[in-house]
Amino acid sequence: VSQRTICISNQRASAHNPPTIHNYQHRHTMKNTAALTLAALSGASAFTSPSNGPMISSTELASTFVRDRANVGFDYDNRNAGGAIMRPRRSVGGGRSLDEIWMNSAPVIVQGGSLRTWSFANPSIDAVQVLLKTEGRPLDADVELWQGPDNTPHKMRVYLEDGALRTFNAVIGTPRGPNTVSVRNIGQLEFPLDAVVRPDREDGLAVSIASVTSRSETIQGGALRTYPFNAVVDSVAVILKTDGRPLNARIELLQGPNNNKQVIELYTEDGLDRPFFAIIETPGAGNVVRIMNTAPLEFPLYASVDAYEMGEYGSWNDEGYQLGAFPRL
Repeated sequence: VSQRTICISNQRASAHNPPTIHNYQHRHTMKNTAALTLAALSGASAFTSPSNGPMISSTELASTFVRDRANVGFDYDNRNAGGAIMRPRRSVGGGRSLDEIWMNSAPVIVQGGSLRTWSFANPSIDAVQVLLKTEGRPLDADVELWQGPDNTPHKMRVYLEDGALRTFNAVIGTPRGPNTVSVRNIGQLEFPLDAVVRPDREDGLAVSIASVTSRSETIQGGALRTYPFNAVVDSVAVILKTDGRPLNARIELLQGPNNNKQVIELYTEDGLDRPFFAIIETPGAGNVVRIMNTAPLEFPLYASVDAYEMGEYGSWNDEGYQLGAFPRL
């Protein structure tokens, strides 16, 4: 009797609260509804701007290699740490940096195989800046100065392995105008170049180059001189002149054994009246500037080669090891 009584009481208790599937699903649905409500509230807060401080996006894009070098006073390199790191470039003599010079210029595109001319009728213009570059392709051009019919007192042949990494920056003398400067792109049609030809004022590029040169060296006809530079030097100032005789020279930038990165074949009718000023960019390590006097023995020239821009790559100790340096890519 006792066991039957217990079974009847259990059946009555289960009849009041049956464990049906409907009750289970109802409780589960309420939990899901609460979770979705919290997610919706938190998701809506993501679209509202914070009350304090500017909004900063976590998906902001950062360039890791290519940057426009037109920014004044800064050059950009890639680092494995991520993002672009600004590295200041400073002129040794306090002159204008190459970044500033190119930023204030309006280049003219010279297609491969074509010729462009710039005329200067004002006789007060004593010097002209000639700036050449490409988008990273090789550069091969002829630069000439015309003064009167069939008179070419100055001409150059310029070659650059990479016209974006190493631009051509020079100043040629133009006394007693009128004068015309011609730039002929002798490369193929697929290799255009950007050219800037403009007057060089009293506070222009020639003054900046002269401010960093402190000594000159005589190079006899048929002789050559080499000037090595370490990785701290970003660009080099070069001045070539004579005592009034013609100037014939070849300027080379080497990086490695017989590896020409830049070549300039130069002729000037009068090296005293029309001296040659140039800035040669020397990125990386192992750069050597080589100057050859291609004239006969009776025509010496005077060369001044000094650092123009310095980058922060560390320092060199007494034993020749570079400390705290970052290689330039």
